[in-house]
Amino acid sequence: MADSALELLQGTLDVLILKSLSWGPLHGYAVAELVLERSGQELKVEEGALYPALHRLEKRGLLEAEWGVSENNRRAKFYRLTSAGRAHLRAETQAWKRYAAAVTRVLEAA
Repeated sequence: MADSALELLQGTLDVLILKSLSWGPLHGYAVAELVLERSGQELKVEEGALYPALHRLEKRGLLEAEWGVSENNRRAKFYRLTSAGRAHLRAETQAWKRYAAAVTRVLEAA
């Protein structure tokens, strides 16, 4: 797997989408590109996982969406965080940091 983007661990996609949208509204393809770019080309979000996740987050009230025009003049659905989405992102970020620190401690133990 060294030459390809890492597969996302189950449960991390939602928080990565929320974080991507914390910088402002984006359409789905731009969310995937942002995750890939910010991860140093390590995390690739597949279309088959991205759009169901966006719809699930919208249904939960964590995102709102509206149609607009993308940078290449195409009609696209733009997503943005709701206040509930921002609160959820804060909570999930703290939980993820605790989880990552705990896993790191186990992996680095002598």
